[in-house]
Amino acid sequence: MNSLGFKVGNAVGYQIVWLCCVAGAGQQLAWLGPLAAAIFIVATLIFGGRFHDDLRMLGLAIVTGVVVDSAFAMTGWLRYSAAWPWPDLAPIWIIALWAAFSMTLNHSMSFLRNRPLLTAVLGFFGGPLAYWSAAGAFDAVNFGVPVAWVIAALALSWACALPLIFQLDRMLRPSPLPEGYA
Repeated sequence: MNSLGFKVGNAVGYQIVWLCCVAGAGQQLAWLGPLAAAIFIVATLIFGGRFHDDLRMLGLAIVTGVVVDSAFAMTGWLRYSAAWPWPDLAPIWIIALWAAFSMTLNHSMSFLRNRPLLTAVLGFFGGPLAYWSAAGAFDAVNFGVPVAWVIAALALSWACALPLIFQLDRMLRPSPLPEGYA
């Protein structure tokens, strides 16, 4: 089920999760984002029609997100509000955000799948914009070094991370069975 209506709902649902995650973190309500993400993920898994593909993306995005955001936290380049459970690693609400984001990759963002350059460009601009918005409007994150440095590092990180997730997914995707096999 990847109808236009589902894709639009998937994109809107993710934006609601993003808002719950960053607004919740900014208000020290670290549970709000993970709750919204869990509901979104379950709904996508049930109604999205790509259960196994979505689970694979979920694993890839969580690992990528934990590595990327924990690196920023450990270096002090980003300081997360509601930094639970570990202040020097990616907080639970960021992990929930990555998990929810993974549910868009086979649905509302599936057009990026075979377009690595477009994927990198979207990551280059979209990733830093999300953090900048989360910092400015919600106090969910603070920049520990000059903003321009963090934005540049986020841009490069996201420009690499998004195409990498799609590439790893391609590599891990089971190949179709030869004809005659059930």
